[in-house]
Amino acid sequence: MPSPIKRVFFKSYIFNVWQDVYEPAEDSFLFAENLTVKNGDSVLDMGTGCGILGIIAANKAFKVIAIDINPAAVRCAKENAKLNGVAHKMFFIQGDLFAPLKKGKKFDLILFNAPYLPTEPFEGKTFVELAWAGGANGKATINRFLQGVRDYVKVDGRVLLMQSTFADVDETMRILEVKGFEAEIIASLALPFFETIMLIEAKANF
Repeated sequence: MPSPIKRVFFKSYIFNVWQDVYEPAEDSFLFAENLTVKNGDSVLDMGTGCGILGIIAANKAFKVIAIDINPAAVRCAKENAKLNGVAHKMFFIQGDLFAPLKKGKKFDLILFNAPYLPTEPFEGKTFVELAWAGGANGKATINRFLQGVRDYVKVDGRVLLMQSTFADVDETMRILEVKGFEAEIIASLALPFFETIMLIEAKANF
C-alpha cells in the first residue's frame, strides 16, 4: 500500500490521501458539510477520489457504490473505507462516469464533486488533473454526467453536484430542469479570483 502524502481530517473521519489522488479541498469540505443522507439510501459516489463523500454517506446509507476513473483513487478510497469502519457497506469500481454500471441500476442519491475548472488543451492528461480539469469551458465532464444521470436516479431521488461559477452554473440548472429535475443551490462559498463554488441539489420530478 502506498504511503499517504497527507492525512486529512473531517469531524471524526480520517482520510489518507495517496500520491496521484486528488486531495480534498474547499469544495470537498463544503460538500461534506452539506451532505444529507437518509437511513437506508442507496448512494452513488461519482469521482470518489480518496472516498471522503462516499465514506461519510455510508454511515446512514444501505450501500454506497464509489466510482473513479483513477485506479489509484479506487484503491485509496477502499483503504479509507476500512480505516473508517464502513468497508462492508461500500463497493469500489474503476471506470468513466456511468460506463461501469449496469443499465437499470438506480440510486436514491448520486453525489458528484465534478471537475469544473476551465483548462487548456495540455491540461487534464494525468489522473490527478482529471479530478479538476473541465475542458475549455469547464463543462466537458459535467455535461456528460448531466446527459446520463436521469437514467440512474430513482423516482423521488436526488443528485448533489458541486460546480463553480467558472463553468456556467445557470446552464447546468437549465439542463437539469429540462431533464425533469427540480434544482436549487443549497450551499456556496466565495473563493479568490472571483470564483464561487456552489452545491446544487436536484430532486427527481419524474
